[in-house]
Amino acid sequence: MFADLHTHTHFSDGTFSPEELAARAKAAGLSAIALTDHDTVEGCGRMTAACAKEELEFIPGAELTAELRGHEVHILGYWLDASSPLLQSRLAGFQAVRTNRIHDMVHRLNQRGIPLTAESVLALANCNAPGRPHLARALVEGGHCKDFDDAFERFLKKGRPAWVPKAKMDASTAINLIHGVGGVAVLAHPALYRADRLIPDAVAAGLDGIECWHTKHNPETSAHYARMASDLSLVATGGSDCHGMSKGQPLIGRVKLPYSQVELLKQRRPAAASAPAPVTSPELASLTVPGSVPVG
Repeated sequence: MFADLHTHTHFSDGTFSPEELAARAKAAGLSAIALTDHDTVEGCGRMTAACAKEELEFIPGAELTAELRGHEVHILGYWLDASSPLLQSRLAGFQAVRTNRIHDMVHRLNQRGIPLTAESVLALANCNAPGRPHLARALVEGGHCKDFDDAFERFLKKGRPAWVPKAKMDASTAINLIHGVGGVAVLAHPALYRADRLIPDAVAAGLDGIECWHTKHNPETSAHYARMASDLSLVATGGSDCHGMSKGQPLIGRVKLPYSQVELLKQRRPAAASAPAPVTSPELASLTVPGSVPVG
């Protein structure tokens, strides 16, 4: 039994519907899947039904943008109570920030002679959590950039003409929010931050796990974070970070996390036993990313 604990749908910056994502998860041989759209749980209702149809275990989640000592980090929350007024209120605030950011970035593009409108980008996004990928798509469809990479490189990356910083909650606030609505908190793709020295701070704030296996982690990197998870008494997790076809090919199935790690993560839920769960599993030694070399 295997799981993928990091996926996105068109309710944030993915291209798959919940139904398409669930069907592909089943075809990839997964037994469980988490939906972790950015700053929203909007797709969790449909994903629940889609996974039931495919006989998959569904883990409702979200990927929250946070800040850790000046560094942007992403915190994955699992088993979130999507009906929680607290969660809905906080997410609504971040969704408003995202919408305002689209307006600001479009304004900067207009100043450089690119005739986009924020309304057209938001209509293209058609979700509560619009982001830079939607703006990149608008630039490509409008003939202003040749592809997504071109759009980010010329306009949307940090330091580029249309980049606008995004308001972020403190990492400890994000972790407390996740715990407050019944979830567990995991640091997403840690290698992308290049700030391992900050991870103990997140642990002190209540972090439950580290995403060790990710499609942008090579085998040595994955092994490094698996050791760190063990040293810090965290659960080692993994996910594909599938965004549908937006990155050229669907990534689902590229990372298959042994289900034993999902069981360990469940033990970290606020309602579970108070004692920390063990974080190692013999199955990790044979975990592989298809098409690559063993990563454990």
